Amino acid sequence: MGTTISFKRPDGQSVAGYLAEPADAKGAPAVVVIQEWWGLNDQIRGVADRLAQAGYRALVPDLYRGKSTVEAEEAHHLMTGLDFGQAASQDIRGAVQHLKQGSAKVGVTGFCMGGALTILSSTMVPEMDAGVVWYGLPPLEYVDASKIKAPLLAHWATQDGAFPIDSVDALEEKLRGAGVAYTGHRYLAHHAFANETAQGRNRIAITQYDAAWAQVAWDRTLRFFGAQIG
Repeated sequence: MGTTISFKRPDGQSVAGYLAEPADAKGAPAVVVIQEWWGLNDQIRGVADRLAQAGYRALVPDLYRGKSTVEAEEAHHLMTGLDFGQAASQDIRGAVQHLKQGSAKVGVTGFCMGGALTILSSTMVPEMDAGVVWYGLPPLEYVDASKIKAPLLAHWATQDGAFPIDSVDALEEKLRGAGVAYTGHRYLAHHAFANETAQGRNRIAITQYDAAWAQVAWDRTLRFFGAQIG
């Protein structure tokens, strides 16, 4: 459904990305989709396609510059080599600015590593109109909640082995203390419960797809974006 495009970061550098658009794309609201630690793979392209089918222009910036993997060790290496500040303030902000050229409002959503980057983006991308976080958060010392102006929705897994729920408690306390318009939902599920590839023999042990909870979370996400960005 989508195509590979190139867009400019605020510093003028070019970044590739996957853009999926609805049949009637003119003036449609838009969403920047941020990858898990695997890279820009078919699964995250599918997320963009799903948003396009729901009426959104969806752009996935290629944060790893063409690299992706199915191996956890390599994914960890790629993630640790990523400058999260640059990814949020340049790649993701550039993607938001690019979409703003044709959409009045632009949201941001991300999964796992992308969830952490969605939170960071809410502090670094003033053009961002709403954010949806899926089971991922950065170290709290990097979250200046006073800079968050966009409303946030978050989906957390109570059995998450990657992002323990007590860290979510601390984040939510910080967000509410700063007066952020924030709604969090918790699911009796494991990490990556909305990733349909997190099942079977090849999944990481701490991950497990849950189709029922994934559908609930997606319904909430689309209602939230519908209310916030159209």
